[in-house]
Amino acid sequence: MAKKIKILIKIALPAGGATPAPPVGTALGPHGLNIMEFVKAYNDRTAELKGQIIPVVITVFEDKTFTFITKKPPVAEMIKKAMSVEKGSQKPGREKIGKLTMDQARKIAEDKLEDLNTDDIEQGARVVAGTARSMGIEVS
Repeated sequence: MAKKIKILIKIALPAGGATPAPPVGTALGPHGLNIMEFVKAYNDRTAELKGQIIPVVITVFEDKTFTFITKKPPVAEMIKKAMSVEKGSQKPGREKIGKLTMDQARKIAEDKLEDLNTDDIEQGARVVAGTARSMGIEVS
């Protein structure tokens, strides 16, 4: 018989650098999970991605066990990495901080496709372009 799911918890953590401090402790503690067990497993699984923010979905079961899956970094993080910028524009509508080509947007969409809500690369590239525009990056 399958275990009964109690809750799904979604958090974004630095790859290979999760600690029992918030947000991990505050998210898992109330559900009675072994926080250190999660931290060690997460850090082991994401060690090779160090320096990136990796979203994780934790499935908590009624018997206080858990499983988790890691996702790809957020589109905004992938754009910042491709553009070699620290952060988006302070005034996205008025100040542009760079240009992203549609080829770059397609590449990011290909990498992130499994987490996007589409199966079409062109549609995914448009999602990436929209995120870039909201960050103050011109898309051409």
